[in-house]
This record gives sequence, C-alpha cells and structure tokens, in this order.
Amino acid sequence: MLRENIIGETLFGCSTRGSVARVLIKSNAREWGGSSARVGPDDGYLDRTPVFQFILLSLLFPMWGAAAGLNDILIPQFKSVFELSDAATAFVQSAFYGGYFLIAVLASRFIKRTSYKAAVMVGLVLYIVGCGLFFPASHMATYGVFLVAIFAIAVGLSFLETSANTFSSMLGPRRTSTLRLNISQTFTPLGNLTGIVLGKYLIFDNAASLEAQIASVQGAERQELIDRLLGQTLLPYKYILAVLVVLLVLFALTEYPKCRPRVEKAAQAGIGETLKYLSTNKLFLKGIGAQFLYVGLQTAVWSFTIRLPLETIPGMNEYEASNYMILGFAAFFIGKFPANFLMSRFSASHVLIAYTAIGAVMLVFVAFGPGNWAVWGVVLANLLMGPCWPTIFGRTLDTIEDKRHQETGGAILVMAIVGGAVIPVLQGFVSDATGSLQVSFIVGAACFAAIMVFFVDQARHAVTDERA
Repeated sequence: MLRENIIGETLFGCSTRGSVARVLIKSNAREWGGSSARVGPDDGYLDRTPVFQFILLSLLFPMWGAAAGLNDILIPQFKSVFELSDAATAFVQSAFYGGYFLIAVLASRFIKRTSYKAAVMVGLVLYIVGCGLFFPASHMATYGVFLVAIFAIAVGLSFLETSANTFSSMLGPRRTSTLRLNISQTFTPLGNLTGIVLGKYLIFDNAASLEAQIASVQGAERQELIDRLLGQTLLPYKYILAVLVVLLVLFALTEYPKCRPRVEKAAQAGIGETLKYLSTNKLFLKGIGAQFLYVGLQTAVWSFTIRLPLETIPGMNEYEASNYMILGFAAFFIGKFPANFLMSRFSASHVLIAYTAIGAVMLVFVAFGPGNWAVWGVVLANLLMGPCWPTIFGRTLDTIEDKRHQETGGAILVMAIVGGAVIPVLQGFVSDATGSLQVSFIVGAACFAAIMVFFVDQARHAVTDERA
C-alpha cells in the first residue's frame, strides 16, 4: 500500500520564473512524471501522492517537535531560576498550547481564503519571529517575557499544524489519508529528540543540580549565575532559526497542489454555519475530547519527565536527568513503527485500544510503584503514545462529510491541543497538593483510560457501519 501510493509518484513542479534551481527542479518533475497527480472529483484529495512535496511538508513536523522538546528543558530551568511551584512551571505549556488554541480558527480562515502553502509560509515567518524574541527575553530575565516568546512561537506553530496536518492527509488518495498522516507524524519525535539534545548540551551544565548551584551563592554572584543560566536558553533557538530560514526558501520555490474540495463559491460555508454543522456531529465532538486528553497526557508526561528523577534519584542533576527525556522521545519514535505495521493489518481502533490500556496500567505503576523504577515506567509509556494523535486527527477529520467545513474542522481539531495547556497544570496542582510528583502521574493514567474508551466507541461504530 505504501509503495503503491507514496513511492515513485513525484511532483517537483515549480514556477517557471526564478533561478536556475527552479528550472532544474521543474525539469526533474517532467522526468519523474510528477504533474500527473490530480485533485479528485470533489473531495480535494489527490489521486496519487507527490513525493517531493510530501517529504518537504513532513519536514515541518520535527520543527514543532523541537519547540515542544525545548519546553520540557525550560520547565526545570525556570523552576530553579525563578523559584516556581510545579503548577507555575506548567504555565510554560499553557503559554505554548494556549497560542494554538487562540489562533487555530484564524489560521483555518486564512487557509480557506488562500491555500495550505500560504499558511505554511506565514507559520514559518511567525515561528522565526518567536525565536527572535528569545534574544530580548534572555537579557530581560523575567518569567513573563519568556512566556511571551513561547506564546509567539506557538502562534506560528498554530498556522503550521493547522495547515500541515490536514495537507498531509490530503496529498494522496483518501483511503490512505490516516496512513500518510502517521508517516508525517513519525518525523515529530525526531524534532522532540533534537530539542532535548540541544537543550541538554547548550542549556544545562554537567555540574550540581540547578537548585544546589543557586543555593550555594548569594548577592551579586547569585545574580551573575542566574543571568548566565538564562542567557544559555537562547542558544538552541539560534540553530532553529537557521533551519527555519532554509525551509522558508524551499517552500517559496516549490509549487504545491491546492488540495481543495471543489465547491461553488455561492455554496461556501460561513463560520456560523460550519460551527452549527460540527456541533451536531457527535463523532467529531468525541474526537475533539479525545484529542484534548491525548495532547494533555503527552504534554504532562513530557513536562515532568526530567523533574521525576530529580525527585526520586538522590544526587541527580538536570544534565543527567535529561537522558531519560532523550530515551523517552526515542521510545516515542520507535513505538510508531510497530503501530504503523499493526494498523496496516488490523483495525486501527483495536490496536489503539490495546496501546492505551497498557499505557494506563504503566502510568499507574509510575504513580505508585518503587521510586527508582518509576522513571523507567515513564520512558516505556512513550512507546504507547506515538500513534494516538494522528489516528484521532485523521479519524475525526473523516467524520466531516460536508467538505465545505474541512478547514475549520481541522482547525478546531488543532485547537484541542489546548489540552496541553490544561492537563500539565492539573498534574502540577496534584503534585503540589500531595507533595509527590510521582503520585501526580495518576492524572496521565486517567487520560489514557479515557482515550481507550474513545477507541472502544470507534470500534463499535465501525462494526455498526459494516452491518449497515
């Protein structure tokens, strides 16, 4: 199936104006026969997948993964430097995912008026601006200014995710839309890993824990240490800026098919009509709830992975604790491959029922098991999270039968990312209230169980549809 729909069907089409590079790319398009990919009769999906465009689009996925990974580095950094509670540190994620929530519908309306490619380019520009704000933030040295920079990055990422997730699912036949999105999403944990590795080596020092370092000095020496630590937060974003500029140039040079449903202008839906339509779609609403809980689960687990060994393993520092985060992201990446394999042969709903059930049990073990083993339970839980987001997204998007509402529906699905702004704060409050970060992982176990119920419902509806 993958070979049939992805490999060997290339569309390198570019504008005839411009540099020699454009001419060469267009020449390759003719040689590979890429211009044969066409939009379907009415649903906006292509009859075959343009490989070059699909790969370039998929390279956006690790970019928001890197930003999310760096947030997990910033949380323990800010906790020590600004002397924050666990709940207060989770506001890093609130700023990040709150940006998605506030901008996603605006991004969808922009897509409706322009194109998926235009939204991608706007997202890249805004991401660049957000990274640039870390320059003044690292000098002003206040928690609020850093949150503004993180929010600005999230605004750009909201445009990127709103466009790229839906666009990836539509760059080929409809029957393989979920598979394509899973393939694109496989790149995301590579970005997560990159963000953590950059943070480990550029932000953290292989010395005593940050709390111990700050407690050991006073006065001007203490302020000098804090300024140095905050200055180090800028370094990873310099590398990300360079990559973003390259991606922006590549997207500017590359033509993309519109992938738009063929709807007469007079029949186009307004925002009010779309919201009314979606509010009556029970399967869509259930998907929104599942996506909210999944993103909250993932974000909460990642937010406190570095903090957990600091609490449960004596003598641990942030530099060493970040190794567990690296292992967790590696597990997240590896876990996608058996999931993709299983879902190509069995019902995706049944595969995800098993994954989420095991994940719930794993996080119960983390919450109440031996402290020195708890962090390994968190690492293993990452194996089970990978296929959830793209499967929920693809399945929920497919419930929108009237494709006039596709862009806004995709945006509302991206808005469900606001779970990442809520669930980590809830886990932080549980940690502060119980005095145990380890026990607070019961919040993630509850989210896994609720997502399992969603997939049980999906499986039941699939059986009903077959009988009908």
